[in-house]
Amino acid sequence: MPADPQTPSAETLATTPHPPVDPRLLEILVCPLTKGPLEYDRAANELISRNAGLAYPVRDGIPIMLPDEARRLEE
Repeated sequence: MPADPQTPSAETLATTPHPPVDPRLLEILVCPLTKGPLEYDRAANELISRNAGLAYPVRDGIPIMLPDEARRLEE
């Protein structure tokens, strides 16, 4: 059965840049724990909360602002 032309291959997904986060969204988002500012790390595709020591993932251009989904920053 031929591959679905609508479904991107694993190779395409690995080489496609992350969709950008809407700059207007970045202006209003804050860390859900500290209510402090966030920095967008485009290379890692994460929103960084230095105050909380967490990096929130961005998936398909959508920030996942759940502390349980965040990665701890190394000290």
